[in-house]
Amino acid sequence: MSLETFWKAFLVEKSLDPQTKYYESFHFELTQKWANELLRLVLIGQKKATASSLWYYQLTDSRLPEVGDYSIVTDWDNNPRCVIMTTSVQIIPFKDITYDICKLEGEDDNLESWRQGHIKFFTNDGQEVGYEFTEDMPVVFEEFTMVYKI
Repeated sequence: MSLETFWKAFLVEKSLDPQTKYYESFHFELTQKWANELLRLVLIGQKKATASSLWYYQLTDSRLPEVGDYSIVTDWDNNPRCVIMTTSVQIIPFKDITYDICKLEGEDDNLESWRQGHIKFFTNDGQEVGYEFTEDMPVVFEEFTMVYKI
């Protein structure tokens, strides 16, 4: 199913204005394995947040997510699977993220595991986009709720 067909079906089912636009369509992570696994966690209701580098947004001239934004989450192959709605956006230095915050991502059982995985992600992301990970790096921590899935 195309993104546009999927989006139109969502708008009809939720009785939303046909002119409503989505913020972005995306898959999580930088590998097929993790993109599809994190999607699975969203679909079962375990993953309710995501973290990105503020520097990514700045270097790519991308708008930050805002409360109320809808986004389409795809699998690795760009097949739309669900719509999420942003419910909270915080900018937090990486070093100040606690387990109470990061456990909303639904991926890790402890803070150290989350830190290790995200240091690797931000290091790889930074190499692609042009920033260098530091402990002081501002993280855009976005909470969301899944509002539609197929």
